[in-house]
Amino acid sequence: MTRRLAEVAKYVGVSEATVSRVLNGKPGISESTRMAVLTALDVLGYERPVKLRGERARLVGLVLPELQNPIFPAFAEVVAGALAQRGFTPVLCTRTEDGVSEGAYVDILLEQQVSGVIFAGGNYAQADAEHGHYLRLKERGLPVVLVNAAIEGLGFPVVSADDRVAVRQAHGHLKSLGHNKIGLLVGPSDHVPSGRKVAEFPDLPVARTLYSMEGAQAAATRLIKQGVTGLICASDIMALGAIRGARRMGLSVPDDVSVIGFDDSMFMACTDPPLTTVRQPIGDMAQTAVALLVTQIEGGEVAADEYFFDPELVVRASTQPPASKKR
Repeated sequence: MTRRLAEVAKYVGVSEATVSRVLNGKPGISESTRMAVLTALDVLGYERPVKLRGERARLVGLVLPELQNPIFPAFAEVVAGALAQRGFTPVLCTRTEDGVSEGAYVDILLEQQVSGVIFAGGNYAQADAEHGHYLRLKERGLPVVLVNAAIEGLGFPVVSADDRVAVRQAHGHLKSLGHNKIGLLVGPSDHVPSGRKVAEFPDLPVARTLYSMEGAQAAATRLIKQGVTGLICASDIMALGAIRGARRMGLSVPDDVSVIGFDDSMFMACTDPPLTTVRQPIGDMAQTAVALLVTQIEGGEVAADEYFFDPELVVRASTQPPASKKR
């Protein structure tokens, strides 16, 4: 019992005495705190007291494209904690290779009567993807928040790291080191965040590929063959693919080619070499996404605007002056 009190209290951010009062049905506890404690019990795997089992936790869908890219589990962890503190239980949905689409997950969430949905890295970021499920959510008036840049006209609030600032930071760093042949390694042509990056420096060589290590390896090889000495990649996973591509050409990173990622996901300080990258403020973005969603759920007004967060360049060992500048 003592361990349960301590774990739940830590998860919710309240005292053990407050948790005890909730579990024993004592007065003087706000409804939001009471729901947060009950939700924490569910999330941590503890059974609710018998007299409280009839109360179903409020559900919020969290739809992610994958869990292999460590940036998405990191985002989900912050969202889950922030939701629990507000008395909501997250329902995690990740698209799979066996045919479970984002639209199919939306149908499942609607059947579960969720209170709202947070999407990260979804179809909304690609102009040519399927968007009908977003229209269904809009028609039903269900609260929704999108994370990262979206196509125009969906009518939902969007929380984004500023892709334009990110690519300017990366480009400025490489230029300061003396690189004059800089290339961009980004996603497909209909991908909004990639389009924003390319628009900042339209004259730079660009290679487009899927957000995978294998695709990035091939795309980086093409850019390096064009004489590029500095690569700006649209994700950390793509940056790792670019490093592998350079090495398979017999080149060294950073001696021959400098590589910059985007995200600063887990373990990027432990790669070989440690990756210079542009950090997304995942914690602040996740907290804002939850706040915007809960405001809507509770009947408040939220503008369908894009809320930009400035990224931060993190310099590590995958960038240095080009070989021509060191002679």
